[in-house]
Amino acid sequence: MTVEIRHLRALVALSQADTYTTAAAMLGTTQPTLSRTIAQLEELTGAQLVQRTTRHMGLTAAGAQFAETAQTMLQQLDAAIQALGSPADTPLRLGWAWAGFGKHTVPLLTQWKDHHGHSVYMSRPDDPLQALLNGDIDVALIRRSPPTDTLLDGITTQTLFTEELVAVIPANDPRAQYATVQLADFSHDVVAMCATAPTVTTQLWSFVDPAPRTVTVANTEEWLTHIAMGEAVGITAAATLHSHRSSDVNYLPIDDAPAVEVLLAWSQQTPHPRAAEFARLARQYFTQFIATSTPPLVLTAEE
Repeated sequence: MTVEIRHLRALVALSQADTYTTAAAMLGTTQPTLSRTIAQLEELTGAQLVQRTTRHMGLTAAGAQFAETAQTMLQQLDAAIQALGSPADTPLRLGWAWAGFGKHTVPLLTQWKDHHGHSVYMSRPDDPLQALLNGDIDVALIRRSPPTDTLLDGITTQTLFTEELVAVIPANDPRAQYATVQLADFSHDVVAMCATAPTVTTQLWSFVDPAPRTVTVANTEEWLTHIAMGEAVGITAAATLHSHRSSDVNYLPIDDAPAVEVLLAWSQQTPHPRAAEFARLARQYFTQFIATSTPPLVLTAEE
């Protein structure tokens, strides 16, 4: 047996997902099948590509480097195939920076596959909106707080729902025992903010006096590390809890924080043929979920 395209797609999906379950949903396969495919790839290459522990799954340094090379190869292959066929047959490229659809990622993508039978390729660009403008992805999942009616030039958007902001603090912080917190509770802390695609900005602290100091970090992993080490606290969307669980930090609801708007965005001028269709299905999915959930979440746009 030699390394096949399916092996490369499996590794790339795993590098872009939070868990084997999410990566399997991205590929339209099962978790056991994905695990076997990765094991085969490690055997074929003679290298450990994935580091597995009881608390964490992640790529090794060799695995991350190989995944980056594999992703470039697959992008070139997909572009060549796209040039030969109908645009409607090309996979829909979906990108997000942080938490995706949270616990709804797998069921939503499974519903799309079951109803439409078309592939979705997911990636985690540092800045999904910029990746969309650059043509690197077809649909961007964006979060912004507070919600706004501001239009994005040349971009079509569809609001899906709103969610809460939560505070992220070290597990050994005395406030970790609180049921809820308020923004003023962090006036004297350092707040870590990502350099690209942050859910919140310093505008969040406009009505808090004194406002906390902030520190800019490069990515989610660095953000979590600073918090776990007690060097900073964080403010993020509630869905982050699902995709970035850690025993080193605690997530706490914030009583007085504005909502987070969660929306899909795609190009007005050169949309993927199935971008609007995917947005409609996502909207219908969350509308149905909200109608039957207790307590309900909030949709900010008309149904």
